[in-house]
Amino acid sequence: MKAIGYIGAFFGGAIAGAALGLLLAPEKGEETRCKIADAVDDFCKKHDIKLNRKDANDLVDDIKDAVEAAE
Repeated sequence: MKAIGYIGAFFGGAIAGAALGLLLAPEKGEETRCKIADAVDDFCKKHDIKLNRKDANDLVDDIKDAVEAAE
């Protein structure tokens, strides 16, 4: 149950961070997505959450799509 709270908090922060990052990033989108995917990887390792690189990349793409839809 505690992991669900971490995941929910992470998704909320990831969406907000991704939105700001995509709007204000001086880098190309691909580089920004790679950095976000790395942050997802680090978070999952720190909290013992099993998420492979493909799932992390899919999550980043989903966040990107959500941000674009919100604009």
